[in-house]
Amino acid sequence: MDWLEQLFAKYPELAVYLSLGMGFWVGGRTFRGFSLGGVTGSLLAGIVLGYLFEVPVSGAAKSVVFLLFMFGIGYSVGPQFFKAMRGDGWRFAVLAVFMPVVGLLVTYVVARILQLDAGFAGGLLSGALTQSPAMGTASDAIQSLALPDDVKQRLVGHVAVGDALCYVFGAFGVIYCCTVLGPKLLGIDLPSEAAKLEAAYGIKRTKQGVVSAWRAFELRAYRLPPASRAAGRTVAEAEQLVPNARVFVQRLRRDRELIEAAPQTVLQAGDVVAVIGRREVLVEILGAQLQELEDRELLDLPAASFDVFVSAKDLVGRPLEDLARDDTLRSVFLRRLTRGGLDIPIGTRTVLERGDVVTLVGPEAAVERVAPRFGRTVRPTEVTDFVAVGLAICAGALVGAALAFEVGSVKLALGTTVGTLLAGIGTGYLRSVRPLFGRVPDGAVAFMQTYGLAAFVAMVGLGAGPHFLPAVKEAGLGLLVGGVFVTLIPPIAGLYFGRYVLRVNPLLLLGGLSGAQTFTAGLAAVQEKSGSPIAVLGYSGAVPVAQVLLTTWGTVIVLLLSR
Repeated sequence: MDWLEQLFAKYPELAVYLSLGMGFWVGGRTFRGFSLGGVTGSLLAGIVLGYLFEVPVSGAAKSVVFLLFMFGIGYSVGPQFFKAMRGDGWRFAVLAVFMPVVGLLVTYVVARILQLDAGFAGGLLSGALTQSPAMGTASDAIQSLALPDDVKQRLVGHVAVGDALCYVFGAFGVIYCCTVLGPKLLGIDLPSEAAKLEAAYGIKRTKQGVVSAWRAFELRAYRLPPASRAAGRTVAEAEQLVPNARVFVQRLRRDRELIEAAPQTVLQAGDVVAVIGRREVLVEILGAQLQELEDRELLDLPAASFDVFVSAKDLVGRPLEDLARDDTLRSVFLRRLTRGGLDIPIGTRTVLERGDVVTLVGPEAAVERVAPRFGRTVRPTEVTDFVAVGLAICAGALVGAALAFEVGSVKLALGTTVGTLLAGIGTGYLRSVRPLFGRVPDGAVAFMQTYGLAAFVAMVGLGAGPHFLPAVKEAGLGLLVGGVFVTLIPPIAGLYFGRYVLRVNPLLLLGGLSGAQTFTAGLAAVQEKSGSPIAVLGYSGAVPVAQVLLTTWGTVIVLLLSR
């Protein structure tokens, strides 16, 4: 033990990485479908190591990793944040304001009743509302208070203790409200509600975890017999003979000559046509009427699959069934749609939003022609634009440090953490408008978020270790009971507010509840219970606004309790 004490005193970074390894190992363990997660696991591991060994933790190191995390969070929600109030999304944006405000008010009332200090209150808020980033903003706000350094360190330690005590029920409570209590209060059956909603959106259900072994889109060759209805018609007219099927003639063989098909090209009996479309249409409709041939030369067309940022004003807000009738999108098919990194179910009533990423497939020439209609093509890259990242973090932190305000006798700054969050939002939004600006690969963003927060809370835990037992004795049971109220009241209030005031669909509302508490595990639980991914539409509408509000609440609760 003495040897480890000396080792960690000389190399404190080893204690940080040991906390990360132990934390993610413990946090990844599942018990009856519930797990702590790597971040909470790292916090607990840090507290244990900090209690056993005295580990010096650099304040600068904590700031570096937490600013990295805050930028990553802002960058990922930026494209959705500024459009959250558009279209029907305003309902989820309002829900994402309503629930965090209720959570803040309940936290304040509980903290006053229990006479908690600012540190315990910050931990109560972050743990009970499952928003670990609020630990960072609360700690940052405490450091700006006019208090002796030893008192600040004790309060920061209380933040970690409060979060650790309240997070477990906080996570369980969100899942319980979204999958058990919520459906019961609304009087709905999740699987049947999901089936109805999928039908309304024109989504065809597939079994969870089952991937089709066949390709969704095919290019096949068919010979036109003399009795064919297509003979003597133009390509455009022939394509309309199969209504609502989106089949397109790419080129044809006439005798030995290959001819590129244009809409005005007239087809003749005996032509062999290369037709692209959904596989089931080609097999069940054309295959039953026409003779299929194997003509490699005719079918040897270059195919492409491009990811495109949606930014075209005339396409944003339009349902996919409307786009399917747009002649300018001829020969191109939508294979995937993601929003904020989440897969969105594709159906006829699914609506495109600015900042979505669509995967377009089809002949290369057609995809090259259509991609600019949606926005900018995103070419794969593994290079991070550190010029934009570094300058944005620096500028955001400077603005946050410079913007100070007084409440009574207390002077608080916006804070470098909140300033960096806002800088990340701005950078992410600008990238959605200009996709080649400030590019950060998805893997790098995920690393910023996971490593930045986990390393920060591990260091907070190491610093809080010596204060853990005295803090638990001081506020343990009361803090646990108070955390139950802070966890349960916002989603229950949000359930009735969203259903009877905002008139949100019940299943989408449950997804919105998990989004308003930024708890992805809650969404996953709803999807598992309903057997459908469609609740993600509610989650994606609420999470960007809630992510910003709940993170800043760490600063606000410290301000309220320091007056």
